[in-house]
Order: sequence, then structure tokens, then C-alpha cells
Amino acid sequence: MRKAEELIEVLARQGGVVRTQWVAERGFSRRCVDEALRRGLIIRPRRGWLADPGAERTLIAAARFGVVLTCRTQAGLLGLWIHDPTGPPHFAVPPHSTGRIPIAARLHWGRPVVSRDPDALVDPIENVLAHIAECEPFEQALATWESALNKSLVSLDALRNYSWKPAARDVLAQAIPFADAGLETYLRQRLRWLREPVRVQIWIAGHRVDTLIGDRLVVQIDGAHHVGAQRSDDIRHDAELRLMGYHVIRLSYAQIMFDWPAVQDLIMRAVAQGLHRAR
Repeated sequence: MRKAEELIEVLARQGGVVRTQWVAERGFSRRCVDEALRRGLIIRPRRGWLADPGAERTLIAAARFGVVLTCRTQAGLLGLWIHDPTGPPHFAVPPHSTGRIPIAARLHWGRPVVSRDPDALVDPIENVLAHIAECEPFEQALATWESALNKSLVSLDALRNYSWKPAARDVLAQAIPFADAGLETYLRQRLRWLREPVRVQIWIAGHRVDTLIGDRLVVQIDGAHHVGAQRSDDIRHDAELRLMGYHVIRLSYAQIMFDWPAVQDLIMRAVAQGLHRAR
């Protein structure tokens, strides 16, 4: 007979929240489940569902309220770039649901791009991106889409085969799979008016550079991980680039997010001086 402790391990491997029927099909008796419930090892979010109390809270909420994680919430759980990860959870509501849940949340209605499994608690990535396109400003939505492309969760060829609403079509038209972080997407979009080639994640001198403007102007973006050994490697690569005739501008997260006019002015002046051209 399978034991309650083993049930916890099985739940953890499945993400922490499963159907009661799924547990029974794997040999766990009702007596075993009742014992685990009595001991507080598991909880029952709603009739027909079992959960590890330590599971992702929004996943437990989805089971409890009969909804599906989507949009910003599921994108964040997938490790995608989100402009601002704070705020209430986002849930997709089944067509016949009342849509009334007793917590603060952003609810998404409408027909999904990809049909949902009745037992699913999380939306397929295509549905997540569709809601992102409708819910977020264009620039922020594009950054999330490009993050999904960069992580190979979807491909441009596959995305082009779906039927999208206008907002998603606009995002898809601009999306590329090369941006490694949302800030690169922001930089590329905000500099489109320059009429100069703006490329991201270009290999130069054995390393990738975040953005290359024209032929020679390199813009590097420092995130939180640019410290210690990473910082030393960045400095060494910057020196190699300069010796090869590149001009390097290094920017911080805060500069791009909160002081864009100054960043744009700096890049405009560099281009005006011809620092983006090969000499």
C-alpha cells in the first residue's frame, strides 16, 4: 500500500496540484489520501483536487476557483520577461463560469487561441501571449513575446500559423527571437526612428554584444548579474572591442527604465559624431 509521504513526493513532481482522480489512478487509496489530509500533509483546494500546501499559491487558487493561470502570472512562472512583476494574479475564466472569485485578480475572457485541457491549471503559451498582447502596452508585450521566442518556448514560424486578434498581430509583426532581455527589446524599439541598423545579440570578439548600432557603435546593458567575475569579463571585452575600432556605451537598468531621455540624447550624439560608422 502506498503511503502518505510518498503521495507528497508524487504531488511535488507534478507541480504540487493535481486531480484526485489522477492520484487514484496511480495507486493511492482513499484511506491514504484521507490520512495525508488529516495530518496536514496535503490540502483539498476544491472537490476533486489535491495540493501540496507549499505549492505555488496562484496554482492552488486556480484549482480552488476553477480558473486557469495566464497572461502576466503564467509568463512570470515560465521565467519570461515581465515589465513589472507586481500586481494581482491573472486568470483565464472558462466560458460558462460566473467569473466571480473572492480575491483581487485580473480575469481574462474570450475564446482561447489553443483549446485548454479541462484539467489544466495553466494556459498554453500561445494563449498566454495572446492575453499579454491585449493586456500590456505594446513595448512591454513585445518584450514578453521576444522573451518566449528567445527561450524557444515558441517559434515565429509556428506563431504565424495561428489566428490572432489585431493587438497580437501587431506584436508578432515586430517580434524577433534574438533579444536576451526585455531591455534589449526596449532599446531596439525606441531607436527604430534612427534609420540605422539596430541589431541585438551580435557576436563580436568571441562574445555577444547586447546591441550594435550601425557598424561600430556597441551598446551594452548591465543587469544585476554584472558583478564580480562577470564584471571583470565585461571590462576585458570592452577593451577588446575598442582595440578593434568599436565605440562602447554601457548602460544600466535604471538608465533605460527611468532616464530614457538622457540615454537617447547620449546615443543621438554618438551617432551625430559618426561613432557608429566604420572608419
